[in-house]
Amino acid sequence: MARVELESPVTGVVWKVTTPPGTSVIVGDTVVIVESMKMEIPIEATEVGMVTEVLVSEGDQVSEDDPVALLETA
Repeated sequence: MARVELESPVTGVVWKVTTPPGTSVIVGDTVVIVESMKMEIPIEATEVGMVTEVLVSEGDQVSEDDPVALLETA
């Protein structure tokens, strides 16, 4: 098993955490949604596994490439 870091693709504000720690995910599942310039950008799981930690909270400011969640791959 490996750890995978999900990163924000843009600078913005965390609008919603959609997948709490302990949740199993597949590729394409939305984990966090970031709002930037009035657009909602989903940050999706890149591998099959489980969300082990969410590193941000709703309302947090994030920069491009900031880690937002950790996955443990299956």
